[in-house]
Amino acid sequence: MTVYHFVGIKGSGMSALAQILHDMGYQVQGSDYEKRFFTQVALEKAGIKILPFNKENIQPGMTVIAGNAFPDSHDEIMRALELGLPVIRYPRFLGDFIKKFVSVAITGAHGKTSTTGLMAHVISGAEPTSYLIGDGTGKGQVDSKYFVFEACEYRRHFLSYQPDYAIMTNIDFDHPDYFANLEDVFSAFQEMALQVEKGIIACGDDEQLQKVQAKVPVIFYGLNEENDFQAKNIVTSELGTTFDVHVRNNYYETFTIPMFGRHTVLNALAVIALCHYEGIDVEVIKERLLTFNGVKRRFSEKKVDNQILIDDYAHHPTEIRATIDSARQKYPGREVVAVFQPHTFSRTQKFLDDFAEVLAEADKVYLCEIFGSARELNGKLSVKDLCEKIEGAEIIQEDDPSVLKNHSDGVLLFMGAGDIQKVQAAYENLITN
Repeated sequence: MTVYHFVGIKGSGMSALAQILHDMGYQVQGSDYEKRFFTQVALEKAGIKILPFNKENIQPGMTVIAGNAFPDSHDEIMRALELGLPVIRYPRFLGDFIKKFVSVAITGAHGKTSTTGLMAHVISGAEPTSYLIGDGTGKGQVDSKYFVFEACEYRRHFLSYQPDYAIMTNIDFDHPDYFANLEDVFSAFQEMALQVEKGIIACGDDEQLQKVQAKVPVIFYGLNEENDFQAKNIVTSELGTTFDVHVRNNYYETFTIPMFGRHTVLNALAVIALCHYEGIDVEVIKERLLTFNGVKRRFSEKKVDNQILIDDYAHHPTEIRATIDSARQKYPGREVVAVFQPHTFSRTQKFLDDFAEVLAEADKVYLCEIFGSARELNGKLSVKDLCEKIEGAEIIQEDDPSVLKNHSDGVLLFMGAGDIQKVQAAYENLITN
């Protein structure tokens, strides 16, 4: 039997795909940097071998799946090519793999991971489903009818896929190290739309998505009247958010989700629309929406003494605003404290004023040093440039987060796509020991 070797197995998509193949009975192993990543926990639990990078890991008879972060000059990839082994990039492998199922691609500038997790949870209540979530979660079932997966627009990777369905949550300018402007982002989504085989579920409240052309039906969802699927009468309570859904202006059903914020209603509406289109029983949809526990690093909550600590992947101004909004709705009247680590110098530079504006919506702001990336280790600005634009903001060090103790009844939002979890872990260690 072929051994699938993953170069960069700790990447969120790679980790999830490795779990899927393992679940389906394939032999899987992989290699990566020795630094610990949260994605490796699930790999270790599954008993999947994780090796340090070394060209000797590559042996005859293997099929190599290579992560996008690693060039063809990587030692393991070069070794595989020398041995004449198949070397397949992650998006291309996934693009071929999904053809075995009814595939549902979840894409958009924001909300992909949460919507993928929710879609997988709901539809697996009706039919056997495999799924790949961008938080490093993957599950494979040999007899799956559906395959739900996160499709990332970065470097146009999602153009490797020709899914049956695509959910498109929004189009927004991000990844300024690759995309030139909003028009460039739109062109990528437009190209993706033309590759969808059966139908597109798109947020009609998004001006850019309204302009997308497709060869298949486009079903719009949102809060505005003109959408095919509209959420009305939105009410929040301690349980979460309840709302009515109207399909082409006719009442369909009332749903409750254990989440807060406008964006969570939109994510649920996308899932409801696709399930309705596929004929999934409405009682199954209602029950599964209500039992969703969320995905990793998306408003992940922990109560310590009187404080609420929330870990969230938000790293773009739009996402930060949504996270603050969720905290305000779930914990009305409590102090909201933003602890933010900017992710990449190019994004921080491009959205400097936008970051300052949305972070100012919190009651207090603490900033960590900018987290670079493998592509971009330094830049022309520092976190001080952002700090100076936010009244009352302070810079916080990972090794001394004690100032957070001043917010004894606060909701602390640890936000970022780098290693902001280290600051939260240091703080938890400080107050519990």
